[in-house]
Amino acid sequence: MLNKVEEFVSQHLRNNLSPKLYFHNYSHTKEVVFAVKEIKSHCFLNTQETEILTIAAWFHDCGYSVSYKGHENESCRIAVEFLKNNNFPNNLTFRVTDCILATKYPQQPKNILEDILCDADLFHFTRTDYERHHLSLRKEWEIYLNKKYTDQEWKQLNCDLLKNHHYFTKYGKNILEKFKAVNLKLMEC
Repeated sequence: MLNKVEEFVSQHLRNNLSPKLYFHNYSHTKEVVFAVKEIKSHCFLNTQETEILTIAAWFHDCGYSVSYKGHENESCRIAVEFLKNNNFPNNLTFRVTDCILATKYPQQPKNILEDILCDADLFHFTRTDYERHHLSLRKEWEIYLNKKYTDQEWKQLNCDLLKNHHYFTKYGKNILEKFKAVNLKLMEC
C-alpha cells in the first residue's frame, strides 16, 4: 500500500499544485515523510501504526491542490477516496484522517501517531536551512493570504512562533527542541 500511496501522492502533487506554493509543495511533503521516519525510529510503533502514520504524512498537504484555507479537510477527502478505492480498511482510514487533521494549526494531537506527524510537519524549525523555509512561506502567504510583512514584522512573527512552539514527542522534546533553539539564536530573537 505504501508504494501505491507514494506514487499517487507524488503524481497528484506534481500535477495539481500551483507553482506559487513555494513552501507547501512536493518537497515539503517528502521532507515530512522523511521526518516521520526519523522520529518514529525513536518510538515503539507496530507495522500497522507505521503504515497509518506514513500514509498520513504523504497525504497531509494534498488538499492544497484544492484550497489553501481548510486544506486539511480536502487532504482527508483525497486520502479517503484513494484508500477506499484501494480497499484500505475503514477503521484504519479514520486513523489516517485523524492524523492529518491533527496538523491543523494550532496543533492538538491526541495520541502518539498524531504527535509524530505534528512534529514532522514542523521539523523544518530545526533545519540548518530554516531561513529558506520561512522565506518561502512568507512569499506564499503574500500570494494566498494577502499578508504582507516588513522584514522586522516577519522576523518578530517567526521569533514568536519558534519561542511559543513545543514539540510533542519525546524525541522532539529531547532532540528537536535543541536544534530549534539554535535557529532562534541565529535569528537573534
